Amino acid sequence: MTTPTTSNWTEDLVRFLCEQPGVGAVRLDPATRQVSVATIGQVDLADLETHLAATIAAVETRFADQPARLAALGFSLRRDGGAVVIGRNMGQTAEKLWLWREMEWPEIKAEPTAEDQEWRTLAVLAAVCAAAGIAGLLAAYFAPGLPWLVKGCFLVGLVAGGWDAAIDSWANLRKREIDIHFLMLAVAIGALFIDAWGEAVLLLFLFSASGAMEEFALDRTQREVSALLKTTPKRATVVGPDGAEHEVAVEELQLKQHVRVRPGGAFPADGTVVTGKSASDESNLTGEAVPVEKGPGDPVFSGTLNLWGALDFEVARLPAESTLQKIIRLIQTAQKLKAPSERFTDKFGTGYTYLVIGGSLAMFLLWWLGFHLPAFTNTPEARSAFYRAMTLMVVASPCALVLSIPSAILAAIAWGARHGVLFRGGAAIEKLADVNVVALDKTGTLTTGELAVVGYESFPAGRETEVMELAYALEARSEHPLARAIVRDAKARGIRAIELADFQNIVGQGVRGNYDGGHALLGRRELLEAGPLAGWATKLPPASADLSEVWVVGKDFLGRVLLRDQIRSESKTVLAELARRGIRTVMLTGDRRQAAEAVARELGVSEVRAHLTPEQKVAAIQELRSSAPGRKVAMVGDGVNDAPSLAAADVSVAMGARGSDAALEQAEVILMHDRIENFLAAHRLSRRAKAIIRQNLTISLGVVIIMVVATAFGAVPLAIGVAAHEGSTLVVCLNSLRLLFGKNG
Repeated sequence: MTTPTTSNWTEDLVRFLCEQPGVGAVRLDPATRQVSVATIGQVDLADLETHLAATIAAVETRFADQPARLAALGFSLRRDGGAVVIGRNMGQTAEKLWLWREMEWPEIKAEPTAEDQEWRTLAVLAAVCAAAGIAGLLAAYFAPGLPWLVKGCFLVGLVAGGWDAAIDSWANLRKREIDIHFLMLAVAIGALFIDAWGEAVLLLFLFSASGAMEEFALDRTQREVSALLKTTPKRATVVGPDGAEHEVAVEELQLKQHVRVRPGGAFPADGTVVTGKSASDESNLTGEAVPVEKGPGDPVFSGTLNLWGALDFEVARLPAESTLQKIIRLIQTAQKLKAPSERFTDKFGTGYTYLVIGGSLAMFLLWWLGFHLPAFTNTPEARSAFYRAMTLMVVASPCALVLSIPSAILAAIAWGARHGVLFRGGAAIEKLADVNVVALDKTGTLTTGELAVVGYESFPAGRETEVMELAYALEARSEHPLARAIVRDAKARGIRAIELADFQNIVGQGVRGNYDGGHALLGRRELLEAGPLAGWATKLPPASADLSEVWVVGKDFLGRVLLRDQIRSESKTVLAELARRGIRTVMLTGDRRQAAEAVARELGVSEVRAHLTPEQKVAAIQELRSSAPGRKVAMVGDGVNDAPSLAAADVSVAMGARGSDAALEQAEVILMHDRIENFLAAHRLSRRAKAIIRQNLTISLGVVIIMVVATAFGAVPLAIGVAAHEGSTLVVCLNSLRLLFGKNG
């Protein structure tokens, strides 16, 4: 079986430098996606770029300094700001002659490689092995006088079943390493020496079949990424200022360009709808099957499908930095980042392999010299010491143990990606299961972060309609969030549009214009207190603590628009479910205490800490962690001011659509499209994953212990040992696949 591994990035680059004598050094900056190479003399840039792209595609985004090891190989490693430079040790004089050239960072390939389909090859080899083994058994039964035919069939089965293991073992032996593949081949060859051809074929069949099952499980975890990549269009229709259309490659799109997407087409980049109405299918990003209505001002996302109406949208993010591409990079990075327990089994597996070989050799000598069993010859009274040692080597092999954790982690990451939850590696999955306190930001997390009009007031009373009309007219030309809310509400109410003259923006305070022979103003309360109404403005009633206000002054009336940050409809349900699970919730916000407490009362938050600076949020997280032994705190936020507290928490969770780059950079878990209810799915998934990991470890260790004891104190047939060993591996893989196909929300 092939255990998933991550290539060492330094070895990849050293190999590249060795193969390219015209290259002196390579500089990589994954944050800005910039690549530079230092060339020596004339080089073929096209060929160079091709080879470098293949190398960088395997490079991890997590850099670990290894200068001493590289120095011994004649190379140096150093950091240059956020970038890393690896090059030849040629001396400062030679380095001054290097010519640095900028190159493109290779894009992620959409099509699966041959390795992605390895399970198909393994399945075919396992089938051939099984067919040959059955043919050998039939030949032994019906043609016992033709031993060459029997062994010929078994030999075909051995070659087919052991082919993949032989290739992997040879590669490891060249690096002076041995692993489980070597163990299986050693046992199979040993079985031939004691004339147990049938058992050898059975061993390699089960081994190759379980390897195919493992690769199939890993392939399923990759399909979600491939499906996302296939939804990305390659061409885009750009609409010019004169309304003329022209097609360009998606990579050539620029910010602020207007792009037209017709019904049935996919959005080529993230942006904001300018004209048109439609709905989009965003299930590939969020897992939500319900179409999302789209109109002017609504966001659209790369790779999602436009369902029924033509839309023009303005490009807000370049395709390479779109939501879809970020998701793909996050998923791929997550699959490389291993959980703490997974790293333990990686280290444990190699050492354990040596222990099994040494233990089997020791038991062979004990059975032969100590208990005087035949060394290699089986008798009717007793099986040979060598036969028993081969059986012990099989039952003690750690195949199922090594697969117990990575198979479950990868299945969980794939399920989350399909349902709008992105994990930055297995560590986040394991830690989230142990969380018992969840700290949440208010604005943009528990609330939508978008203001909505909740009412109009006029002084004197009864002229609310005029307040609406004048507010609509004054804010119709503004892009301020308050203006968008007022315009949206006016359109929904069908308020008539009135024309203003001499429209003027009052920087930092409001807007004004002329209407009906007089001045019209709209702005904050401070605008009134500084004008002729100053004396009367101080007597105006204050707005409720949880409301924002915008004042409107007409020719002979005064009024205000009241707005409130809208609470997410799902927040109350999410907090109630967290309480049911025994998880304490704490709101950490920089807003006023009255506004925060009003939201907390409505939602049922356990505790409120308001008017906090970013530093105070970090202190609050640290206090929550240290206030009780074993307490684990998750932080859910979306803004730049949340980034420090996200970094301080045991588990950091960011809202995916509204989340700032700083918050997303710190987050270990990302909830796509700001779906706060996905936190419940993530938490339940992590608990299920941890439970399945425990089950896998129990199964794998239990089978090993039972069979080792049985083999040491009794004569266990090799076929039974093989079936128990490979059967436990298959059970572990199938158990992990329950995460991929089960309901975790």
